Amino acid sequence: MNISNSIRKLTYIFVILFVALSGGLVYWQVVKADNVVATVHNPRKCLRENSPMRGRIFDRNGVLLAESVPDNNACGGYIRRYTDPSLAAVIGYYAPGSFIPGIEGQYNDVLTGNSGRTALDNQVNKALHKSPVGNDIYLTIDERIQKIAVEKFNEYNPDTDPFYHLPYAAGQAVASNKGSVVITDPHTGGLLAMVSSPGYDPNKLVQTLGAGDYNYYNQLAKDPEQPLLDRPLKARYSPGSTFKTMTLMAALDSGTTTLDHPWDKKGAMGPLVYDGRQIFGDNLGFGEFVFHFPITTEFAYANSDNIVFAQLGVKTGLDKWLEYAKKLYIGQDDRFDLPTTKSSVENSNGNPLTTLQLASNAYGQGVVDMTPLQMSMIDNTVANNGVLMRPMVVSKITDTNKNPLQTMAPEELNTVVSKDTAYQVRQAMAAVTTCGSGWHLSQNLGYQSVVVGKTGTAEVGGGLPAHGWMITQAPFTLHNADQMPALTIVAMRENGGEGAYAAGPSIWKMYNEIFAKGYVKTNTPAPIYSETYCNNTQLWQHK
Repeated sequence: MNISNSIRKLTYIFVILFVALSGGLVYWQVVKADNVVATVHNPRKCLRENSPMRGRIFDRNGVLLAESVPDNNACGGYIRRYTDPSLAAVIGYYAPGSFIPGIEGQYNDVLTGNSGRTALDNQVNKALHKSPVGNDIYLTIDERIQKIAVEKFNEYNPDTDPFYHLPYAAGQAVASNKGSVVITDPHTGGLLAMVSSPGYDPNKLVQTLGAGDYNYYNQLAKDPEQPLLDRPLKARYSPGSTFKTMTLMAALDSGTTTLDHPWDKKGAMGPLVYDGRQIFGDNLGFGEFVFHFPITTEFAYANSDNIVFAQLGVKTGLDKWLEYAKKLYIGQDDRFDLPTTKSSVENSNGNPLTTLQLASNAYGQGVVDMTPLQMSMIDNTVANNGVLMRPMVVSKITDTNKNPLQTMAPEELNTVVSKDTAYQVRQAMAAVTTCGSGWHLSQNLGYQSVVVGKTGTAEVGGGLPAHGWMITQAPFTLHNADQMPALTIVAMRENGGEGAYAAGPSIWKMYNEIFAKGYVKTNTPAPIYSETYCNNTQLWQHK
C-alpha cells in the first residue's frame, strides 16, 4: 500500500514537472519568441533562418526605392539599400537594433511579414528553419517627380542667379538650403514628392550603424542644421500670409465677405487697433501701385493686405473661424500614414484667443504654427472644390510575388467649404500670381502652367530673415469651377526672405517640367496674361 502511494506521488511529481517544462517551452518559444530573438543578448538573432527577408518598397510606377541586398558582414546576411537618398524623410532607414523612422519603422511588421496572412506563412517557415519573408509596399511617390522637386529646390542661388538681380527681385531672397517641398494630387491626397532639406544619406547610416559605428549618426544628431528632422511632417513654422487663404475660405463661405466687397482707405490701410495694439502691414504700396480707393477683398488678398485680413478674421468671429480651422484638421490627428506634428492656431496654455490674437492669426502671424503638410492640406482643399482628402503615401501592400494584400483607397475627411467658395479662392489665388505679389514669377518663368497660389513671408524675429512660403496649384481654369487643378505644390525656405522669391522660382520650374514631360496628365487651359487680365479686372491701378 505504501509502495503504491509512493509511486502515485512520484507520478504526480513527474506530471507536474512535465506540465511546467511544457509551459516554459510554450512561453519562451511562442509567447516570448519575438522578444528572445530581438534581444541584443541573443547571438542567434543574426542567423539567416531567424532574420526575415525584408520586403521591398516601390514608387507608384513600380520603381524600386528600397531593398535588402546580401552582405556577409551584416546581421542576418542582408543590408538595406536605398536607390534615392532624397526620400529618407519618407522611407527612413533600417538597421537592426537601431531606431527605425519613416515607412521602414511605421510599417515594420508589414515589411518583416509579421502581420496579416504572411505572418501565418512565416510561422511555418520558422518551423522549417526557413527565413521569414516580408511583404512589399508601394508608395504614392513618383520617383520622376521627386527628382525634379529635389533638383529645382536646390537650384537656388540668389547671389548669382540673374533673376535675383532684376530691380523687383534684388534683395528679396536670402541664400538658404533649409526647407520643405510637398507635391500632391489634391483629388486623392496622395503625395507625389516630398523634400526635406538638408537631408542625410540612409545608405551610409545603415552601413555604419550595422557595423556598430555611431560616428555618422552622432554627427547628424548634433548638426545645427538638423538633417534628421523630417521638416514637412514634424517642423512647425509661422506660415505668414499663406494662411490668409484659410481666413479667406472661412470669410467667403460664412458670408462674412465677398471677393468684390469694397474697402475704403481707412479699412484697407488703417490705423487698426485691437486690444490697444496697432496692426501693421497693408502692403499696398500706396502712391506707387495703389492710387485710389475702394479696393476689393480680392485686391487685398492679391497684394497681401494684413489690415483687411485682420478685420476679416475678427468679423468672421472666433468660434466660426476656429470651426473652419478644425474642419481642415488643424490641431487634430491628420491620419497620415506617418507620424506628424499637430499644427496649431490656439494658445498652448489653453487660454482663449484674444481679439488681437485672432486678428493676427487671420493673416498668418499671431500664435499660428503650421507644418508644411498642413499647409498642403489647406491648398488641396481649395484645389479639390472644398473637399479635404486624407493625406496618404502608402498606396498598396503586396506579397513578394506581387499578389495584392491590401489597397488603400482615397478617403474624404471633410467638406470644408462649398464648391463655389473653393473656386472663388482659386480665382483670388490667380490674382496673386497674375496681378499681385507673385506676378513677376509668371512674367519671367512662363504663363504656360497657369500656376495660381499665395505668397507668404513669415517674420521670425531675432534679426533673422523671414521664412519664405508659397502654396500653389495648377493648372487653373478661369470661369470653370468643374475644371480643377491637377497638382498642388507647397514649398517653404527657412530664413529665405520674401516668399515669392525664396520659394516661387523653384515651384514654377517644377510645374513646367512635370507638365512638359507628361508626368501628370492634364488639360492645360489658356494662359492668363497679366497685361490683359489685370487691367480688365482692375486688379492693377493707374494714376
